[in-house]
Amino acid sequence: MIGYVTLGTADLERAVSFYDELLGTIGISRLWKHGSMAAWGPSRAEPALCVATPFDGEASSVGNGVMVALKMVSREAVDELHAKAMNLGSGDEGAPGERGEHGFYGAYFRDLDGNKLAAYHPAQ
Repeated sequence: MIGYVTLGTADLERAVSFYDELLGTIGISRLWKHGSMAAWGPSRAEPALCVATPFDGEASSVGNGVMVALKMVSREAVDELHAKAMNLGSGDEGAPGERGEHGFYGAYFRDLDGNKLAAYHPAQ
């Protein structure tokens, strides 16, 4: 159902550099960059994560309660992505660990524009 999710950025080049490095950690590369927007994903046929400067020319802002969750192939991938985010200057919103009673494993961070992301491995 979801084709892509877009996060706002105040500095497209900085955001592109951040996501190129961050998502490269999990084998995801940039699909395209055009004008004020860029996208990453496994292929153009699968959901993508995009960043863009706002179309209306106003300042980008972070949505309160908005979070994009990135599904990982393993708990180790969650750990690796969270560590990479911290190394790139992200804000820590929750270290990797189990959440709840059913084996959900997740970590939370904010990108350089303050957008909240989660890396998670679902319960087995």
